[in-house]
This record gives sequence, structure tokens and C-alpha cells, in this order.
Amino acid sequence: MTSRERILATIAHKEPDRVPIDLGATPSSGISAVAYARLRKHLGMTAGHTRVYDVVQQLAQPEDEILNRFKIDVIDLGRTFNTRDEDWYDVRLFDGSPAQYPAWFHPTPTPEGGFKFFAADGTEIATQLKDMNFYDQSIFPWEDDYPADFGKLPEAMAKVLWAAMPHSPWDNANQPCFWERLRAHALELRKQDRAVMLVIGCNLFEWGTFLRRIDNFLMDLIAEPENVERLLDALLEIHLKTLETVCKHVGDVVDIIRFGDDLGMDTGPFMSPDTYVNLFKPRHAQLCDYVHKHSSMKTFLHSCGSIHALMPHLIEAGFDVINPVQTACFQMEADRLKADFGRDITFWGGGADTRHILNHGSVAQVKEDVKRRLEILAPGGGFVFNTIHNILPDVPPENIVAMYEAVDEFNGCAS
Repeated sequence: MTSRERILATIAHKEPDRVPIDLGATPSSGISAVAYARLRKHLGMTAGHTRVYDVVQQLAQPEDEILNRFKIDVIDLGRTFNTRDEDWYDVRLFDGSPAQYPAWFHPTPTPEGGFKFFAADGTEIATQLKDMNFYDQSIFPWEDDYPADFGKLPEAMAKVLWAAMPHSPWDNANQPCFWERLRAHALELRKQDRAVMLVIGCNLFEWGTFLRRIDNFLMDLIAEPENVERLLDALLEIHLKTLETVCKHVGDVVDIIRFGDDLGMDTGPFMSPDTYVNLFKPRHAQLCDYVHKHSSMKTFLHSCGSIHALMPHLIEAGFDVINPVQTACFQMEADRLKADFGRDITFWGGGADTRHILNHGSVAQVKEDVKRRLEILAPGGGFVFNTIHNILPDVPPENIVAMYEAVDEFNGCAS
């Protein structure tokens, strides 16, 4: 099988020739720039760069040498932008590792040793404290109340860090002929045999938390459902217009479109299943339905936490893939998920314990953990190997190598 065939087969719940692998196709299946820089050094890589394509989470864009070495089967369309040396400039990460930032991103140093990022009008968008590995949101545009109408919703969204500090390709979205370039880049990427992913977002619940602040919005779900529905309908209108343009330009070329909405905590969903069904499920269904009717793309939802109680509804809403499969959370054990939902949705993640073992375990413990998870999740297809969310700075490079060696050994293709 080609990598693309392998990915599409497993999403169709057909067991492929080997377990497919992802690293960096989404900003929730990637690697921190600090961990990546240390991995490059460990592997003796002297050419190339640690390029921080997602400045919010400080994630590196994996280079071709890494993708080839670890037999990665899927690739992010965004990587085809910002490819010139002049699109980047040199920086040092918090641990002193050399890296590069996008040319448009110039945070302001603070006296305490951290950084802040400001909008053009001087609004503080985000802050990175000293020795912190990511940027945190500084402003919640509608923290005090909902507006009377949502005519200025796009302006409010633009003040949220995820929109103000976008990863590629969306940091190029205001450039001339962006959509034509996106299609041309997708067609060029298709010449490789890897599956192609486009990260789109289209968050619903999370945009409520970004705009209102999470404590306010969680109360709104119960106390102000009318305002919540008004906001969700306004967001849905924006998202559907975006999907219309995406499907028109790359819906026949891109294989997977990645949505996001973190619906879970360690102990369970942020809301009751009834609340999800009443407020979010119909709108998630509209997004999935539009994609399925107007493109050949598969729908991928990133949702952290314990979402077992919501899984039947997410499947009914039309999501083909779920990520990051956070197996340490309540009722999210790999064997439980595979038994309950393995025939109906593809698990993209859950392949290595990033909370305890990948970062603190020995090489032998990493391999044992990975192989145990593969034995549960791989049979019958419906599984793409990836860590539980991103590989963070505390993961030793030798454990990263051991993780992929374990997949190779399971696949019977160890070198």
C-alpha cells in the first residue's frame, strides 16, 4: 500500500498492510520545538532547522528527513507555505535550543524574561511566561456579557490568540490569490504518496470559551442557553462559509479535514450528554454533512479529555476520526474504546502514554507501552498511530526513537 491508501483503508475500517503513523499532520499530533531540537541533535542532524510553525503551542514542523525516517503516512497541507529562508528568522527557545520563528511573528520581551504578543491596535493578545512552553490567552473579548447583536463577531474572534497567531497555511490567508495557491500546493503535495490533511478548526464550544472565558461559558450553557444558541448559530454561519470555500478549492484533493472542540476533562465531559445533544450535536452534524456532501474529505475531530459519554453522539453527528484518544481519562481505556466504538470511528492517537511513560519511562517501558496499545487498537483497522496529543519538551529523544522503533517492530518492518 501507499501511505495514502494505508490511511484511507484504516479510516474505512479495513486492516492495512501495516499500522499507519502520524507526526505533525495537525497541531494536536505534533512535537514541541524544544523536543524536536533535542531529537535533531540526538540523531546527528546538522542541516535544516527547527521551525516553529505553531507559535501558540510552540510546535515544530517536522522535516522530510524525520518524516521519512519514522515512516510517516500523512502530511499537513500547511507545510507547503512559508518555505523560503526569508519567511523565517533565528531565535533561541527557552532551553537555549536554536530555532526559527515565522517572519511575521515578533513578540515583545518582558522584564521578567517572558514575552507578550500584541495586536496592531496595541491590545495584548497573549503572554508567554519565563520558561513557559506555550502562549496563554490574555483577552476574552466578551468576558463581561454578550453583545446585543453579533455583527462584530469576526472582529472579536480576531483578538483571540488562535486567530491572531495562526499556524500555516492560515497565516497566509490574507495574501493575494491565497485560495488558488492553496489548491496548487495541494495538487503538488498529492504527487507524494502520503495522505493530505487540512486543519480547519471550525470550533463551536471552544469559541464560546475563547470569547466568554471558560467559567462564564460553562455557566451560560445552563443559565443563558438562548445566548449560547445565538452565538453558535453565528459561528456556524461563518464556519459554513469557510467550508464552502475550502470544499470548492481543495475538497477533491485533500483527504482529511481536521475540526477541533475540546469537550472533555479528566473526569468526564464538560457538559451532560443532553446539553451536547441540544446545543452542539445538530451544528456539528451540519458541518460534517456539508463536508461529506461537497467533498471527498473525511472528517476528523480533535477533542481532548474523557468523552466516552459523548462518543455515540459524535459518531451520529458524522465524525469519521477522533483524536487524541486520551486513554488516561475516565472511561477512556483503549480496550473499552475499541470494544465500544472501534467499528464506527477511527482512533487517531492513544498510541503512547505521554503523561507518564514517554516522558519519564525507560526505553524498554516505552516499547512495552506502545506495543500493548497497538495490540488493542490496531486489529481490524480504524487506528492511526500517534501519541496522546503533542510530544512535549520533557520527552527524551531516545524515548521518541524507541516509540517509533516499537511501531516498526510491531509492523514487522524493523530495520
